[in-house]
Amino acid sequence: MVRCLILTFPKIKLIQTPTAEFEEPGARADPAKPNLLATAKTRDVSPYIGTEITGVQISQLSKEGLDELALYAAERKVLLFRNQDFKDLGPDRQIEIARHFGPIQRHPTSGNVKGYPEFHVVYRDAKNDALREYFGDDRINLTSWHSDVSYEKQTPGTTFFFILDQPQTGGDTLFLSQVEAYRRLSPEFKKRLEGLRAIHSAVPQAEHSRKRGGPVRREPIETEHPVVRVHPATGEKALYVNQGFTKRIVGFKSEESEYLLKFLFDHISKGADFQIRATYEPGTVVVWDNRVTAHSATGDFDKTFRRHAVRLTPQAEVPIPATA
Repeated sequence: MVRCLILTFPKIKLIQTPTAEFEEPGARADPAKPNLLATAKTRDVSPYIGTEITGVQISQLSKEGLDELALYAAERKVLLFRNQDFKDLGPDRQIEIARHFGPIQRHPTSGNVKGYPEFHVVYRDAKNDALREYFGDDRINLTSWHSDVSYEKQTPGTTFFFILDQPQTGGDTLFLSQVEAYRRLSPEFKKRLEGLRAIHSAVPQAEHSRKRGGPVRREPIETEHPVVRVHPATGEKALYVNQGFTKRIVGFKSEESEYLLKFLFDHISKGADFQIRATYEPGTVVVWDNRVTAHSATGDFDKTFRRHAVRLTPQAEVPIPATA
C-alpha cells in the first residue's frame, strides 16, 4: 500500500526529450464505451466540461477500457473518478496504467519520488509552500491558468492526478474548456487565430528552481505551438495558449503579441460558464486531457494542513494546427 510518496529533489541530469511516435488511444476506442461505462454511474458537472464517475475502477480496466477512458476524457475534458483504489496500487502499476496513454514526462524541476522520476509530486504544508514561493507575496491572488509543461515538443495528453493527503475543505483545482473558449469567439476572429503560432517557454520555471537551489535536470527549452490546435480523437479545435508558459506570438511585434495574449488570457480566465471546480474526496482520481483544457491550483486552505498529491503526465502528439 502506498500511503506516502516521499518528496525528493534529485539533480540527475535528463537529456532533452526526443520526439517519439505516438498513437492516440482515444482514436482506437469504441464510441459507445462499453468497457468503461457498462457498470458506471456518471454525472456531468457542467454542460461543457467535467463528469463525475462512480462504479468503475481504473485499475481493473482492460486495454480497450483505457482507450475508451482516453476518448471520454477528450470529450468531457475532465473526469472525476470517485472511490478508486489507484493510490494503493503501488508505483509500478500506477506507471504501467499511465504509460498506456503515452511516454510519461519527467519533470525537469519538480520534486519527484526516489527511483520513480515519472511522478510529479505536489506538496504543501506549514513549512513548504511552493505555490507562494513561485508567485511571491505581491499578488492579490495565486490563480494561474496553465496547461502542464506546454513547452514540451510533444505536449501532455491524458493526465492523472490523485491525492494522498488533503485538507477537509479547500485545495480544489479549477479547470476550463479550451474548446468552448475557442467556440465563443467570432468566426472572423477564429480565422485570424488559426495559422498563428506561439512560443511556450520553460525558462522562467528553470530560473525559479535555480534561484531557490532546486534541480534543473535539463536545460530549459522554448517551443513553437499553434495558437489553435486540433484533437486527434474528436477533431475539436481548442485554444492552446496559457498564462503559465505562453510568452509571445511568433511574427508579432512585442506590443501586438502582448495585446493579443492579454485578450486571450482574460477571455479564458473570465469564462466562468465554461469552468468547473474539481473537488477531492478520499479515493478521487482526476483524469483530464491537457490538450483541450487549462487549470489552476487554489491555495485557499490554511498552511497548518498538508496537501500531498501526485501527477502522472503522459505525453501525446506534437500539436496538430487548426486550419481555417
